[in-house]
Amino acid sequence: MTSLILPAAPVRDILERAFAEDAPSGDITSQVLIPADAHATAVLNARVPGVFSGGTVFRDAMKLVDPDTEVELLVTDGETFDAGTHLARVTGTARSVLMAERVGLNLAQRMSAIATKTAEFVALVHGTKARITDTRKTTPGLRVVERYAVRCGGGANHRYSLSDAVLAKDNHLAVMTGGDAAKLTSLLTAAKAQLGHTTHFEVEVDRTDQIEPVLAAGVDTIMLDNFTLADLRAGVAQVAGRALVEASGNVNLSTVADIAAAGVDIISVGALTHSVIALDLGLDVTLDLAPGEH
Repeated sequence: MTSLILPAAPVRDILERAFAEDAPSGDITSQVLIPADAHATAVLNARVPGVFSGGTVFRDAMKLVDPDTEVELLVTDGETFDAGTHLARVTGTARSVLMAERVGLNLAQRMSAIATKTAEFVALVHGTKARITDTRKTTPGLRVVERYAVRCGGGANHRYSLSDAVLAKDNHLAVMTGGDAAKLTSLLTAAKAQLGHTTHFEVEVDRTDQIEPVLAAGVDTIMLDNFTLADLRAGVAQVAGRALVEASGNVNLSTVADIAAAGVDIISVGALTHSVIALDLGLDVTLDLAPGEH
């Protein structure tokens, strides 16, 4: 089952940097307009349907400004919702709620957009063995929450960083071989010998004639990049289970089902994170009046 654990420390770092950017010396608008003792109730509303992600991030944003702010999450991360759904309820001082609003909303909107887009891709490959994964095309500084949002949508994560696994792409191969394709197997074999036994080794190819020399090096995954559907099917047949097969390039909602039907194990989709549009969520704030006030 996909893990929906989101580590607290990097999220706090993201929020601290966000507030240092958005309110480096506080919120002067609320300070001059809103009484210090005013309290408010706010509801996080969905303007459109989607898949929720970022509830705990939204909560932590509110509580980082004021630990006494109360946040009730009404929808769980990974859960689908309809337009008009109340996703969370917030109570606290009006100044604190208003100061935290934009940071909390920005992150929840982006994360929910990623989860929603991922779920669309996952639905289209249902019934095949293909797994939808993200890429490193994430927003700098936000990778941990964007990768989490992919999991909320039912997708999986590729390597987290350059330090996690070997992924030799076309530029690496060009530099390694100096254009001499005959060297490919021996060079990859020598590289693999330098790794620990738990380090995953993946190689990207963009031509069918590269498949056999790469497989001969004993790689774990072979990425077929920008292959036609016919070449994908032929590539899967040629690999014949000797490595995992990943498809990448030209993957969108119109093509993903056919790519999955070609028999690949993994489909990596940069669009999950690099070009989503923030989901339309809003925070409706109401001032809590004491008895007798109007």
